[in-house]
Amino acid sequence: MGFVKGLLIRLGATALAFWLATLLIPGITLDAASTTETVTTVLLVAVIFGVVNAVLQPIIKTVGCGFYLLTLGLIALVVNGLLFLLTAWIADQAGLPFDVEGFWPAAVLGALFVSVVTWILGAILDRD
Repeated sequence: MGFVKGLLIRLGATALAFWLATLLIPGITLDAASTTETVTTVLLVAVIFGVVNAVLQPIIKTVGCGFYLLTLGLIALVVNGLLFLLTAWIADQAGLPFDVEGFWPAAVLGALFVSVVTWILGAILDRD
């Protein structure tokens, strides 16, 4: 039961972070017609983002280990921005009204913002 609760908390925190990103970061838009569509969209985008990160992030870190060392980890900003763009592309292909206008600054700032907000909300909400 604890695993499911933690997963739902993480999903909710990520969805909230995506919604806040659409409000605060220029170039990230959510063109939903209703509140229900907005909630559904951010939840589905959060799921897509989680799957993309879970599948690709370990592969990228393993293959690009040298780049991470060479750039002292700054390449992670580029990688996260590209994964954020991939998430937006998959959401677009699925017909979701979520759009990211380019790599810089929207995708990079969006990925950074979503990561920080999700981390903060997870730290606050995921307490036993």
